[in-house]
Amino acid sequence: MRNIPSYDPAALEAKWQGRWVERHTNEPDLDRATRPFYNLMMFPYPSAEGLHVGNMFAFTGADIYGRFKRLQGYDVFEPMGFDAFGIHSENYALTIGTNPAKLIPQNIATFRRQLRRFGGMYDWRHELSTTDPAYYKWTQWLFVKLYHAGLAYKKRAAVNWCPKDKTVLANEQVIDGHCERCGTAVEQRFLEQWFFRITDFAERLLGNLDQIDWSTSTKLLQRNWIGRSEGAELLFETPGGRKINVFTTRPDTVFGATYLVIAPEHPLVDELTAVEQRSAVKAYQREVQSKDIVSRRVGDRTKSGVFVGSYARNPATGEAIPIWTADYVLMEYGTGAIMAVPAHDKRDFEFATQFKLPIRQVVHVPGETLPTVSEDGVLMNSGPFDGLKCREGARRIVTWLAERGLATPRVQYRLHDWCISRQRYWGPPIPIIYCEKCGVVPVPENDLPVELPLIDDFRPDDTGVSPLARHEEWYFVKCPQCGGKGRRETDVSDTFLDSAWYHLRYPSTEFNDRPFDPARTKQWLPVTSYIGGNEHAVLHLLYSRFICMVLYDLGLLHFDTPYPKFRAHGLIVKDGAKMSKSRGNVVVPDTYIQEWGADTFRMYLMFLGPFQEGGDFRDEGIIGIRRFLEKVWTLAHEAQLTPGQNRGTPAAEQKLHRTIRKVSADTEALQYNTAISAMMEYVNELREQGAGGRELVTPLVIMLAPYAPHIAEELWEALGGKGSVFEQRWPDYDQRLASAGDVEIAIQVNGKLRSRLVVPRGMAEKEVVERVLADEAVRKFVDGQPLKKVIYVQDRLVNLVV
Repeated sequence: MRNIPSYDPAALEAKWQGRWVERHTNEPDLDRATRPFYNLMMFPYPSAEGLHVGNMFAFTGADIYGRFKRLQGYDVFEPMGFDAFGIHSENYALTIGTNPAKLIPQNIATFRRQLRRFGGMYDWRHELSTTDPAYYKWTQWLFVKLYHAGLAYKKRAAVNWCPKDKTVLANEQVIDGHCERCGTAVEQRFLEQWFFRITDFAERLLGNLDQIDWSTSTKLLQRNWIGRSEGAELLFETPGGRKINVFTTRPDTVFGATYLVIAPEHPLVDELTAVEQRSAVKAYQREVQSKDIVSRRVGDRTKSGVFVGSYARNPATGEAIPIWTADYVLMEYGTGAIMAVPAHDKRDFEFATQFKLPIRQVVHVPGETLPTVSEDGVLMNSGPFDGLKCREGARRIVTWLAERGLATPRVQYRLHDWCISRQRYWGPPIPIIYCEKCGVVPVPENDLPVELPLIDDFRPDDTGVSPLARHEEWYFVKCPQCGGKGRRETDVSDTFLDSAWYHLRYPSTEFNDRPFDPARTKQWLPVTSYIGGNEHAVLHLLYSRFICMVLYDLGLLHFDTPYPKFRAHGLIVKDGAKMSKSRGNVVVPDTYIQEWGADTFRMYLMFLGPFQEGGDFRDEGIIGIRRFLEKVWTLAHEAQLTPGQNRGTPAAEQKLHRTIRKVSADTEALQYNTAISAMMEYVNELREQGAGGRELVTPLVIMLAPYAPHIAEELWEALGGKGSVFEQRWPDYDQRLASAGDVEIAIQVNGKLRSRLVVPRGMAEKEVVERVLADEAVRKFVDGQPLKKVIYVQDRLVNLVV
């Protein structure tokens, strides 16, 4: 027998990456695909450091799924691009003294090299960068479309301002009152900002979640962000005839409202403030401006506020109650005014206790002390409504007040309009021109893109105005309507707008006269499968859904949901700790790929733990994956060297079919770690039995291909296969052989039957529990809750106690 060649990952991976390029292996025919499958992964921000292991973990998992679908006969389109605008690039460019326009191409080149090296199935013909004028021309086109549809407007609004980065921060970017990027204490400012009317779509965005196949945890994050509340708007009148509207979800407690609180920015503050309180109120308003919005919303136990010196009438009791202004009420939430019911609201209770305001209990909940916030009690001290349960009392009280014109049933949302303005340099300029004669004029489509000028002086200042305003040659421009002198909008748009539509552009990157080609879009969209991080589970996914709905309403798309199927991947830690430069535990993918090869690195990342949960990267574990691939290498070459022999046994044949069934199901469910375990078990069993031959090894090579594409290509060729292994079909299994010895077990959560699962008889408890926790029918009952106990009865039952 001839000697088996040694496994040299570096050489064979370079060989096959070159062949894929030469043979256009990863380039589907976008116009003639018969079974289109759009496999999308969240495109990265091209940092100067290069791809990190978290990127590689996410991309590997998504790439495996795309390759798996290709082997199932789909025409898979797997594009890649770069989310390259934004403050991260701009700040880094400032620190090294160069323009980000010069820096970003270098970073993208590094990312592209790394992505090719790890073996992604990317169609590089359709690469895009959000910083390319050919791309952001259409981002600006989107803005103009929304403007003409009445969905883009400008208003003065309170914003979080970072005095170091000198820009507006979203609420999510403020952590404990400090900028998440630089740690500087955040201030509140009032600036003219551009907004999109996403609140007009709140109910659709909420209802649409019931129609899409997303992870339960992701849907919950979206629902909570939209925050639908049913309640009523109540009217509190002042002696001067002013009417203060208050939204409440607890109209049943109105008899316990002992004071009103209005936001310091409320337009009625000045009018309602008595002369003797004017200086105190003004001083308080100045104090509040130094606080960021998030700190005000979250608050702490120390409340602050000032009595404005006037009163309003409680619509239920008729009594005069004092009006205060306090920072825990925000103008952006509700009506900017609340009725304070200290007996039944924690914040109101703390405020009333601190300022010695009346506390009147109007709900009795047996066994609870004030403040009682439960709606399961009965009303008291509520006139004719005493004794009613809270929900019934709320309904009757609203009806009673509505008859007197003092209440209106309302639905309110936590969601607020999307502020897209950024007072920085590195972003797409908002395509608006201001003309003294014509007013606000959107830039005509044939004048797009409004290109971002290459300037040296792009450092932001403390004025709150973009650096672009300092460059008169760009700033002043003719009005496109009257030809008179105009000036450009100097704000750039939020990077979330760049990423809200990138999936539409990928299939149409070669078209310069349209953002997305109708025929290509009809063929490939909506996206078939989207995999990404839960850190983007709220804003990116929400904004993408909003933009899609707008384009659908405008007749520009045939669908209103961009990603019908979305799965969130987990996070990687190192030796039990979060990775950081300060800890010195950052995993640099290039180092590991150079030492072990891309296939070993890919498989090890997927073997760390369930893909949708993540895992702990430990250096000592990677050797096991390398040894497994060497075993497969040996098996395949032994089969190639003895082509006439089929060293199979009935047990090996049965194990093959069980393995195909297991790897097929687990790969479909993104349970890559258990799929790899199944292939390992199969290889070990073949070796123990002395079994082999092409009939037993060839299906293994095909199953291995999505996980370790380079070695699979090499072994397919060694076994005499023609063309690429990815032109083959995923192996089928014989249900009779695969099911021999299976048992069905009952799955309970807290003692209640939630699902059933078929597993091999005698399967270890750990693997059974892993499968149970991956079952969608079970996940919705345990997601987000700690697992307290597992009761396992071999081959019969699993009961999860949460």
